[in-house]
Amino acid sequence: MLELVLQGGKLSASQISQLEAKFDSTAIYGKSSIRLAISVPLDKKSLAELREKYSCDVNILPSGFDPKKVKMVISDMDSTLISIECIDEIADYANIKDKVSEITEQAMRGELDFAQSLTARVKLLAGLDESALQKVYDDRLNLNPGAEEMLAALKANDIKFTLVSGGFTFFTDRLKPRLGIDYTLANTLERKDGKLTGAVVGDIVGAEAKAEFLLARCDELGISPSQVLAIGDGANDLKMMSVAGVGVAYYAKPKVQLEADCALNHTGLEGLIGLLGLD
Repeated sequence: MLELVLQGGKLSASQISQLEAKFDSTAIYGKSSIRLAISVPLDKKSLAELREKYSCDVNILPSGFDPKKVKMVISDMDSTLISIECIDEIADYANIKDKVSEITEQAMRGELDFAQSLTARVKLLAGLDESALQKVYDDRLNLNPGAEEMLAALKANDIKFTLVSGGFTFFTDRLKPRLGIDYTLANTLERKDGKLTGAVVGDIVGAEAKAEFLLARCDELGISPSQVLAIGDGANDLKMMSVAGVGVAYYAKPKVQLEADCALNHTGLEGLIGLLGLD
Protein backbone atom coordinates (compact mmCIF):
# COMPACT_ATOMS: atom_id res chain seq x y z
CA MET A 1 0.00 0.00 0.00
CA LEU A 2 1.03 3.60 -0.65
CA GLU A 3 0.38 6.61 1.56
CA LEU A 4 -1.38 9.75 0.40
CA VAL A 5 -0.39 12.69 2.63
CA LEU A 6 -2.48 15.88 2.74
CA GLN A 7 -1.24 19.04 4.48
CA GLY A 8 -1.54 22.79 4.59
CA GLY A 9 -5.20 23.19 3.69
CA LYS A 10 -8.50 23.46 5.53
CA LEU A 11 -10.31 20.32 4.48
CA SER A 12 -13.90 19.99 5.61
CA ALA A 13 -15.35 16.80 7.05
CA SER A 14 -17.31 16.24 3.84
CA GLN A 15 -14.16 16.62 1.71
CA ILE A 16 -12.32 14.10 3.84
CA SER A 17 -15.27 11.73 3.50
CA GLN A 18 -15.10 12.17 -0.29
CA LEU A 19 -11.43 11.18 -0.24
CA GLU A 20 -12.07 8.19 2.01
CA ALA A 21 -14.77 6.97 -0.39
CA LYS A 22 -12.65 7.66 -3.47
CA PHE A 23 -9.71 5.61 -2.18
CA ASP A 24 -11.70 3.15 -0.03
CA SER A 25 -9.51 4.14 2.90
CA THR A 26 -9.86 5.53 6.42
CA ALA A 27 -8.15 8.84 7.17
CA ILE A 28 -5.47 8.86 9.85
CA TYR A 29 -5.00 12.23 11.52
CA GLY A 30 -1.68 13.69 12.62
CA LYS A 31 -1.26 17.12 14.19
CA SER A 32 -0.65 18.71 10.81
CA SER A 33 -1.40 16.01 8.25
CA ILE A 34 -4.04 13.60 7.08
CA ARG A 35 -2.92 10.25 5.68
CA LEU A 36 -4.79 7.79 3.51
CA ALA A 37 -3.62 4.35 2.46
CA ILE A 38 -4.12 3.85 -1.28
CA SER A 39 -3.60 0.73 -3.35
CA VAL A 40 -2.97 2.31 -6.76
CA PRO A 41 -0.33 5.00 -7.46
CA LEU A 42 -1.49 8.34 -8.87
CA ASP A 43 0.21 9.98 -11.83
CA LYS A 44 1.38 13.60 -11.81
CA LYS A 45 -1.80 14.80 -13.52
CA SER A 46 -4.06 13.14 -10.94
CA LEU A 47 -2.04 14.59 -8.08
CA ALA A 48 -2.21 18.05 -9.66
CA GLU A 49 -6.00 17.75 -9.96
CA LEU A 50 -6.33 16.78 -6.29
CA ARG A 51 -4.10 19.67 -5.22
CA GLU A 52 -6.20 22.13 -7.20
CA LYS A 53 -9.52 20.72 -6.05
CA TYR A 54 -8.68 20.66 -2.34
CA SER A 55 -6.27 23.64 -2.21
CA CYS A 56 -3.66 21.84 -0.15
CA ASP A 57 -0.46 19.86 -0.50
CA VAL A 58 -1.21 16.33 -1.69
CA ASN A 59 1.71 13.95 -1.95
CA ILE A 60 2.43 10.25 -2.32
CA LEU A 61 5.57 8.89 -0.73
CA PRO A 62 7.51 6.79 -3.27
CA SER A 63 7.11 3.03 -3.18
CA GLY A 64 9.89 1.52 -1.11
CA PHE A 65 10.50 4.72 0.87
CA ASP A 66 9.96 4.18 4.60
CA PRO A 67 9.73 7.49 6.51
CA LYS A 68 10.36 5.63 9.78
CA LYS A 69 13.85 4.74 8.58
CA VAL A 70 14.93 8.26 7.60
CA LYS A 71 18.20 9.24 9.26
CA MET A 72 19.08 12.46 7.42
CA VAL A 73 17.39 15.45 5.82
CA ILE A 74 19.50 17.42 3.35
CA SER A 75 18.33 20.89 2.38
CA ASP A 76 19.20 23.70 0.03
CA MET A 77 19.70 27.05 1.78
CA ASP A 78 18.59 30.02 -0.32
CA SER A 79 14.80 30.20 -0.80
CA THR A 80 14.45 26.88 1.03
CA LEU A 81 15.76 27.01 4.59
CA ILE A 82 15.93 30.80 4.35
CA SER A 83 13.62 33.22 2.57
CA ILE A 84 16.18 35.08 0.45
CA GLU A 85 18.71 34.50 -2.31
CA CYS A 86 21.82 35.78 -0.54
CA ILE A 87 23.69 36.75 -3.69
CA ASP A 88 20.79 38.91 -4.84
CA GLU A 89 20.73 40.75 -1.51
CA ILE A 90 24.51 41.23 -1.57
CA ALA A 91 24.17 42.64 -5.07
CA ASP A 92 21.64 45.17 -3.77
CA TYR A 93 24.47 46.87 -1.86
CA ALA A 94 26.29 47.26 -5.18
CA ASN A 95 23.10 48.62 -6.82
CA ILE A 96 22.97 45.72 -9.29
CA LYS A 97 20.29 43.54 -7.68
CA ASP A 98 18.01 43.47 -10.73
CA LYS A 99 20.82 42.35 -13.01
CA VAL A 100 22.01 39.61 -10.64
CA SER A 101 18.47 38.47 -9.75
CA GLU A 102 17.66 37.90 -13.42
CA ILE A 103 20.66 35.58 -13.78
CA THR A 104 19.74 33.83 -10.51
CA GLU A 105 16.20 33.14 -11.73
CA GLN A 106 17.46 31.73 -15.03
CA ALA A 107 19.87 29.42 -13.21
CA MET A 108 17.23 28.21 -10.75
CA ARG A 109 14.89 27.43 -13.63
CA GLY A 110 17.63 25.36 -15.22
CA GLU A 111 18.03 27.66 -18.19
CA LEU A 112 21.69 28.45 -17.45
CA ASP A 113 24.61 26.30 -16.31
CA PHE A 114 24.82 26.91 -12.56
CA ALA A 115 28.60 27.15 -12.27
CA GLN A 116 28.85 29.59 -15.17
CA SER A 117 25.98 31.68 -13.84
CA LEU A 118 27.47 31.86 -10.35
CA THR A 119 30.86 32.85 -11.75
CA ALA A 120 29.21 35.64 -13.74
CA ARG A 121 27.19 36.89 -10.76
CA VAL A 122 30.09 36.84 -8.32
CA LYS A 123 32.27 38.69 -10.83
CA LEU A 124 29.78 41.54 -10.76
CA LEU A 125 30.41 41.92 -7.01
CA ALA A 126 34.11 42.75 -7.43
CA GLY A 127 35.12 45.71 -5.29
CA LEU A 128 32.13 45.57 -2.95
CA ASP A 129 32.99 46.10 0.72
CA GLU A 130 32.79 42.78 2.58
CA SER A 131 30.70 44.45 5.28
CA ALA A 132 27.75 43.94 2.92
CA LEU A 133 27.78 40.24 3.82
CA GLN A 134 27.20 40.94 7.51
CA LYS A 135 24.51 43.47 6.66
CA VAL A 136 22.66 40.84 4.64
CA TYR A 137 22.94 38.34 7.47
CA ASP A 138 21.83 40.81 10.15
CA ASP A 139 19.12 42.70 8.28
CA ARG A 140 17.72 40.49 5.54
CA LEU A 141 18.29 36.81 6.27
CA ASN A 142 15.18 35.20 7.74
CA LEU A 143 14.31 31.55 8.16
CA ASN A 144 11.37 30.30 6.16
CA PRO A 145 8.19 29.55 8.13
CA GLY A 146 8.34 26.27 10.04
CA ALA A 147 12.14 25.96 9.90
CA GLU A 148 12.74 25.94 13.66
CA GLU A 149 9.79 23.60 14.23
CA MET A 150 11.16 21.22 11.60
CA LEU A 151 14.69 21.28 13.02
CA ALA A 152 13.42 20.62 16.56
CA ALA A 153 11.40 17.61 15.36
CA LEU A 154 14.39 16.18 13.47
CA LYS A 155 16.67 16.59 16.47
CA ALA A 156 14.10 14.97 18.78
CA ASN A 157 14.02 11.96 16.46
CA ASP A 158 17.81 11.74 16.01
CA ILE A 159 17.65 12.67 12.33
CA LYS A 160 20.69 14.56 11.06
CA PHE A 161 20.24 17.85 9.19
CA THR A 162 22.60 18.79 6.37
CA LEU A 163 22.63 22.19 4.66
CA VAL A 164 24.07 22.41 1.15
CA SER A 165 24.19 25.59 -0.86
CA GLY A 166 25.27 27.10 -4.13
CA GLY A 167 25.48 30.21 -1.94
CA PHE A 168 28.20 31.09 0.49
CA THR A 169 30.01 29.80 3.58
CA PHE A 170 29.71 33.24 5.18
CA PHE A 171 26.06 32.37 5.81
CA THR A 172 26.21 28.61 6.34
CA ASP A 173 29.03 29.06 8.89
CA ARG A 174 26.78 31.32 10.96
CA LEU A 175 23.62 29.28 10.60
CA LYS A 176 25.35 26.02 11.60
CA PRO A 177 25.96 26.84 15.29
CA ARG A 178 22.87 29.04 15.55
CA LEU A 179 20.52 26.23 14.45
CA GLY A 180 22.53 23.17 15.49
CA ILE A 181 23.02 22.01 11.90
CA ASP A 182 25.10 18.84 11.60
CA TYR A 183 26.84 19.37 8.25
CA THR A 184 27.20 22.23 5.77
CA LEU A 185 28.61 22.76 2.29
CA ALA A 186 28.79 26.02 0.33
CA ASN A 187 30.98 28.26 -1.81
CA THR A 188 33.62 30.57 -0.36
CA LEU A 189 33.76 34.15 -1.60
CA GLU A 190 37.30 35.42 -2.07
CA ARG A 191 38.02 38.57 -0.07
CA LYS A 192 41.09 40.80 -0.08
CA ASP A 193 41.78 44.02 1.82
CA GLY A 194 38.19 44.14 3.03
CA LYS A 195 36.70 43.84 -0.46
CA LEU A 196 35.15 41.08 -2.54
CA THR A 197 37.46 40.16 -5.42
CA GLY A 198 34.70 38.88 -7.68
CA ALA A 199 35.91 35.27 -7.46
CA VAL A 200 35.05 32.05 -5.63
CA VAL A 201 37.75 30.10 -3.81
CA GLY A 202 38.08 26.53 -5.10
CA ASP A 203 35.56 24.46 -7.02
CA ILE A 204 32.01 25.74 -7.26
CA VAL A 205 29.36 23.88 -5.28
CA GLY A 206 26.68 22.99 -7.80
CA ALA A 207 24.30 20.12 -8.49
CA GLU A 208 26.95 17.38 -8.67
CA ALA A 209 28.71 18.53 -5.50
CA LYS A 210 25.44 18.52 -3.57
CA ALA A 211 24.70 14.93 -4.62
CA GLU A 212 28.25 13.83 -3.82
CA PHE A 213 28.06 15.46 -0.39
CA LEU A 214 24.85 13.54 0.30
CA LEU A 215 26.52 10.26 -0.58
CA ALA A 216 29.62 11.08 1.47
CA ARG A 217 27.52 11.82 4.56
CA CYS A 218 25.66 8.53 4.04
CA ASP A 219 28.99 6.67 4.02
CA GLU A 220 30.08 8.54 7.14
CA LEU A 221 26.84 7.76 8.98
CA GLY A 222 26.59 4.20 7.73
CA ILE A 223 23.17 4.73 6.15
CA SER A 224 21.65 4.23 2.71
CA PRO A 225 20.61 7.12 0.41
CA SER A 226 17.12 5.63 0.65
CA GLN A 227 17.13 6.85 4.28
CA VAL A 228 17.55 10.47 3.18
CA LEU A 229 14.97 13.14 2.40
CA ALA A 230 16.23 15.97 0.14
CA ILE A 231 14.48 19.32 -0.23
CA GLY A 232 15.14 22.29 -2.50
CA ASP A 233 13.66 24.81 -4.89
CA GLY A 234 16.02 25.09 -7.86
CA ALA A 235 17.25 23.01 -10.77
CA ASN A 236 20.65 22.55 -9.12
CA ASP A 237 18.90 20.57 -6.35
CA LEU A 238 17.51 17.91 -8.67
CA LYS A 239 20.55 15.61 -8.63
CA MET A 240 20.61 15.31 -4.86
CA MET A 241 16.84 14.80 -4.90
CA SER A 242 17.18 11.93 -7.36
CA VAL A 243 19.85 10.28 -5.20
CA ALA A 244 17.79 10.55 -1.99
CA GLY A 245 14.98 8.25 -0.96
CA VAL A 246 12.52 11.08 -1.54
CA GLY A 247 12.93 14.50 -3.13
CA VAL A 248 10.73 17.40 -2.04
CA ALA A 249 10.16 20.58 -4.05
CA TYR A 250 9.66 23.58 -1.76
CA TYR A 251 7.75 26.44 -3.46
CA ALA A 252 9.99 25.46 -6.33
CA LYS A 253 10.55 26.36 -9.94
CA PRO A 254 8.28 24.50 -12.45
CA LYS A 255 11.03 22.12 -13.58
CA VAL A 256 11.65 21.06 -9.97
CA GLN A 257 7.94 20.72 -9.20
CA LEU A 258 7.62 18.41 -12.21
CA GLU A 259 10.56 16.15 -11.36
CA ALA A 260 10.43 15.96 -7.55
CA ASP A 261 8.64 13.12 -5.76
CA CYS A 262 6.69 15.50 -3.51
CA ALA A 263 5.90 19.21 -3.46
CA LEU A 264 5.13 21.69 -0.69
CA ASN A 265 3.27 24.81 -1.83
CA HIS A 266 0.79 25.41 1.00
CA THR A 267 2.63 24.48 4.16
CA GLY A 268 5.92 25.77 5.55
CA LEU A 269 8.96 23.66 6.32
CA GLU A 270 6.99 21.99 9.10
CA GLY A 271 5.45 20.10 6.18
CA LEU A 272 8.44 17.77 6.35
CA ILE A 273 7.26 16.72 9.81
CA GLY A 274 4.01 15.53 8.28
CA LEU A 275 5.68 13.82 5.33
CA LEU A 276 7.90 11.90 7.73
CA GLY A 277 4.98 11.00 10.00
CA LEU A 278 6.56 12.77 12.98
CA ASP A 279 3.38 14.66 13.83
